[in-house]
Amino acid sequence: MQTLSTPVKAAITDLTAQQHEPFYLYDLEQLSKHLKSINDQSVVKLWYAVKANPLSSVIQTLDQAGFDFDVASSGELKQVLSQGIDAKRVLNTGPAKSQHQIEEFFSFGVTTFVAESINQVTWLQEAAQRHDTQLRILLRVQLRWPNNEKNPLGGDSLTPFGLGAEEWTTISLGDYPNLDFAGLHIFQWGNMLDASKLASLWQQMIAPLVSLSERLEMNLRILDLGGGLGIPYSSEDLPIDWQAILTSLAQFKADARIEELWMELGRYAVGECGYYVNPVIEQKQNYGANQLILAGGINHLLRPAVTGQPFPAKLLRESQTTAVPFTLHGPLCTALDNLGEHLLPADIHEDDWLVFSQCGAYGFTESMPYFLCHALPAEFIYQAGEVRCVRSSLTPQEYLR
Repeated sequence: MQTLSTPVKAAITDLTAQQHEPFYLYDLEQLSKHLKSINDQSVVKLWYAVKANPLSSVIQTLDQAGFDFDVASSGELKQVLSQGIDAKRVLNTGPAKSQHQIEEFFSFGVTTFVAESINQVTWLQEAAQRHDTQLRILLRVQLRWPNNEKNPLGGDSLTPFGLGAEEWTTISLGDYPNLDFAGLHIFQWGNMLDASKLASLWQQMIAPLVSLSERLEMNLRILDLGGGLGIPYSSEDLPIDWQAILTSLAQFKADARIEELWMELGRYAVGECGYYVNPVIEQKQNYGANQLILAGGINHLLRPAVTGQPFPAKLLRESQTTAVPFTLHGPLCTALDNLGEHLLPADIHEDDWLVFSQCGAYGFTESMPYFLCHALPAEFIYQAGEVRCVRSSLTPQEYLR
């Protein structure tokens, strides 16, 4: 788990003297070091899943680190292109690709798509034919798994992502002359920390994926394993072993006899660079339990309510008081506004601030910011020893119409 460095802690402390509302801070120096450490290899091509954090400064840092970009909407595409990134470096994923969206992506120059249905294959062919061009296509495959493996993205459950192997074999690739079917895409696990389990799952994929490519008479050159690499959210969790992941991927690539292996990293790429800083409104005791009411909750940080797994939280100032369990609640009029139970110093009071870490991914843009008309959080970056505000806090009067 990423430790709050002394310079970043000092920067956050300075900001709390100026701010009255919760805010985010992203340590781009730490992010750059992490990205270099994982992209300095030749085993797997890394894409950045923009859904994890679409902030311009974050995208620019990924660009400088040599990542290409996985986008799942027109909004994400325009955000990436606005950073000066060539559309040829964009991979269009996501289950909902309408004919209108496909045409829009064409107009911006995107040429690589993950097809999630037979309809999408047909629409991509029609668009490519109209524009007299060739597209690179990966078919997304949804496999069923033994032993009732469960996970947030499906496991053996039915999801809207891709099609089963039998469904894909109903098409003939030769019917789509403008589409280069370069490979297959599969991604069914999220936030995994066990490198050996991931290796086992990937090995189980080889036989059905190669078999499908043979049945389709596809020249299988690319396999895209999506993302799914996790980061620890509790002190009991250990970070995933990246070198073990690379070893497993190299073996997978050799066993599948493919030219390229792709992954789209989101949380693992940017999760540890972000902090959500939240002022305490009050401490109270209720039915023998310690409760903290905070200025921000799931309107800024929704993930705990969705997954039941809180972001790590610490008191910003130093305290020698014994830590006791507190349940953290935000300002919304719903019991869902719960940021989890945390061990924190017993002397917390209304002038204190909490720092939530691991918030570089699935933070503000995954939240529900407009409920109860609270202010939107400002976002700051820390880079080259300086703090810069990249988006000021917005009041309801500024964002409501």
